[in-house]
Amino acid sequence: MTTKTMTRWTVWKRSSMGFVGMDGFSIYDAEGRLAFRVDNYSRSQKSLLLMDAKGKPLLSLKPKMLSIYDQWDAYEGEEEVGRHAKTRSNKPLFSMRRPSILHSRVDMAEIFMNGLITDEEPSFCVEGSFSSRSCQIFRQRRGNYKEAVAQISRKKANSLVELGDDVFSLIIKPEVDCELIMAFVVVMDRICRK
Repeated sequence: MTTKTMTRWTVWKRSSMGFVGMDGFSIYDAEGRLAFRVDNYSRSQKSLLLMDAKGKPLLSLKPKMLSIYDQWDAYEGEEEVGRHAKTRSNKPLFSMRRPSILHSRVDMAEIFMNGLITDEEPSFCVEGSFSSRSCQIFRQRRGNYKEAVAQISRKKANSLVELGDDVFSLIIKPEVDCELIMAFVVVMDRICRK
């Protein structure tokens, strides 16, 4: 989903289901309508599912086992196969990871589209402090040129009051895939867990 104008979102690190012990996200548009959600019914559950407001699976987010870079792979949605859910494709849409095993405490990440991690530049990168809710997502261009496509900042109730770090603002530039950016935010939360 891309838009022609800049979009503002409110991200609440809380499941839309609102049950105690659940881990997830609720993402609201500028009018306060639920637009995306991640409902994780168990904190020990490793894979996550980004859904639209109605619960339609959009992207399945899965950690790569035994990854020293905290790598996560994203696949297109899920579908029911018998009594089990299965991703629609075996090929990752993107792979996201820390840029180095030496930077395990730094809130940075690099994203490789089509799941192809190579020695070349990543397709996107996250720079700044995600934990402090002050970072940007950049699209990498040729020649070390980076274009800011999204910004995360602390949510303010008014000019004097900042909300807690479980609620933050996300601004996405025009012509950028909002679902993709939402997936990056969810994976960043897992990579940068305190």
